[in-house]
Amino acid sequence: MTTPKRDFLHSLWDFFCSLKLTMFMLISLAVTSIIGTVIPQGTPPEEYLAQISATKLQLYKTLGFFDMYHSWWFILLLYLLTVNLVACSIKRLPHIWKIISHPTTTLSSGLEQSLSNRVSLKTVDEPKILKARIADFLKAEFGQPVVNEEEGVWHLFAQKNAWCRLSVYFVHLSVIIIFIGAMIGSFFGYKGFVNIMEGETVSRVMSRSNKEIDLGFSLRCEQFSVAKYPNGSPKEFKSILTVLENGKPVPDYTNARVIVNDPLSYKGITFYQSSYGNAGDYFFIVSDLSGSKASPLTVSGDSSAILPDGSSMHVTEATDDVSAFAPGLSGPAVQVERHSPSGATESFVVYANHPELNLQHAKEHKGSPVIHYKGGRKKMYTGLQVAKDPGVWIVWLGCFLMVIGVYAAFFMSHRRIWIRIQKGTVTMGGNASKNPAAFQHSFEELSERLKTLLARENKR
Repeated sequence: MTTPKRDFLHSLWDFFCSLKLTMFMLISLAVTSIIGTVIPQGTPPEEYLAQISATKLQLYKTLGFFDMYHSWWFILLLYLLTVNLVACSIKRLPHIWKIISHPTTTLSSGLEQSLSNRVSLKTVDEPKILKARIADFLKAEFGQPVVNEEEGVWHLFAQKNAWCRLSVYFVHLSVIIIFIGAMIGSFFGYKGFVNIMEGETVSRVMSRSNKEIDLGFSLRCEQFSVAKYPNGSPKEFKSILTVLENGKPVPDYTNARVIVNDPLSYKGITFYQSSYGNAGDYFFIVSDLSGSKASPLTVSGDSSAILPDGSSMHVTEATDDVSAFAPGLSGPAVQVERHSPSGATESFVVYANHPELNLQHAKEHKGSPVIHYKGGRKKMYTGLQVAKDPGVWIVWLGCFLMVIGVYAAFFMSHRRIWIRIQKGTVTMGGNASKNPAAFQHSFEELSERLKTLLARENKR
């Protein structure tokens, strides 16, 4: 009555111990991870949503493709791989542990025949006398030997790097630890973003799923600056931030500099410099060529404003002194980009102290209104990526163990030497768990040194 149950449990155990399951899980994780690369995670941009049908959108939401690494099926794959690694380790570890902790220390005839590296040397010394000298030889040349006697025959056994047989289990353990760290970071951490105006303070950030998250402290942007190359492209953008607890600056986190690849971390939350923009206002007077119908116009930050002729305009660059770019000219100026109703685009400079140049531009571009710059109120904002990952140190621990395990698995081997001393004969054999060619060379050198020792002893 109980046999079918035992058979089922045995089959289930074999299933989870299967190497085929391991390969299937690894390939599945690799293939499904492509989804997280191809499909935007979090809240997809409108441009992406416009490219897919309503049916695909609903399917992607149902399968969790927009938050794949938190989806039930991806987490299930991680759980199955973890169970598979644990089962494989439990099944194979006892045999490996027995080899390490209870090695065969006697060189029997059966073991001798199974060794590809073996040599027999003649001697005239008594086994009991020769035993001590060969033990010292092994200790100096290979490793501390285990010495025992069986029916008047002395056996010596020495080994190196026995623990490296556990390297594969170090790798298994490291993968499991990395998974645990990733899960902790996934469930208890987050990734988000925040824009902070110069001089303003925030205490909340927006997650990728558009949920507000309370930081538990406040962050103020003291200053933002952009260094540029001569051609005008950004060279470095930098934020000066201050962390506040209960409205008071934290001493070690006051006026902290944040640039790309040099983030700020506080209480496990890391702020990365990712973007910037202008949130200030630019003031203009717009008229026709005759100067009539003049009206004020305000362009806010990076947004666009509608001109009287139906075209739109936004500011792409601003300077307080145009003389650095145009010798002979002076005063503030902005570079604007105008999009006409017909779809044409033009980029030009609008001056504050040179209205004649503004008028000249309008005359040269018929239909374009006359635009005069009246100054601006410059105010920058910094865009920060925010990440909290409480499992990061667990992941680093797993990576450290994996490096050790992989190094031991590929570059180290368990080496063993057996020596049997009988009256008139010394027999030595050995093997290695990996890289037999290199071990054969080492064994031959050890054999020559043992032969020299025995020859010296025979002359005494």
